[in-house]
Amino acid sequence: MTTITFDTHSFVKKLKAVGFTEEQAEVFASEQARLIEDKLATKNDLIELENNLRRDMRELEYRIIIKLGGLMAVSIAVVATLVKLL
Repeated sequence: MTTITFDTHSFVKKLKAVGFTEEQAEVFASEQARLIEDKLATKNDLIELENNLRRDMRELEYRIIIKLGGLMAVSIAVVATLVKLL
């Protein structure tokens, strides 16, 4: 997993420069760092997600093909039976 760095010290200094108190700036910076760590998707995360989606789509395609094949076989059997009866 890729680590993303976030300079909280620099962020706190910038917040204090625009009027935040030391306590406000530190709390805000720590929450920003936590959100970035917990919620930010990296390029590798997106590649893994894409690979999983492709695999899931392939599996779904195979299941649909099998079900449609079965449906066609049943339909042909029903038509053949109806032709013999009529």
